[in-house]
Amino acid sequence: MPKTLSPREVSQELLERIGAGRYPELAELYADDAVVETVFEPVGPRRVEGRAVIEERFAQVAAGSPVELTPENVVIRQTDDPEVVVAEWDYRVHHRVTGRTFTSANIQVLRVRDGLIVASRDFHDHLALVMAGDHLPQLVQALETKQHG
Repeated sequence: MPKTLSPREVSQELLERIGAGRYPELAELYADDAVVETVFEPVGPRRVEGRAVIEERFAQVAAGSPVELTPENVVIRQTDDPEVVVAEWDYRVHHRVTGRTFTSANIQVLRVRDGLIVASRDFHDHLALVMAGDHLPQLVQALETKQHG
């Protein structure tokens, strides 16, 4: 029987898999009824529920993401709640289309129960990714559409 990972170990494994581009394997770290909130997502859904939907989103990233993400400066903090850890890290981002390489800050608050993520609040620098891909005009248009739509 495999060992159940601690919240710290789950957070570390998540970042290791992202850094290795192993997106199809990420959803297995989430509970069936997991909830992911991407607090600063500018136009997409800010709340995703259920492993199946999470798996679909990771599959989309695996199929078409123009960025390579390398976690650096990772600090994972325990909290007074044994299920909750707070991870802070930078991504060294390489944008394969534009050739840009830059750093992007991140914070993630994970609730892990029985070795699976049941809740995640993610704070990523989405604007840095938009700028790296020269997609600011598309973002502005999407925001205007969202506001008036």
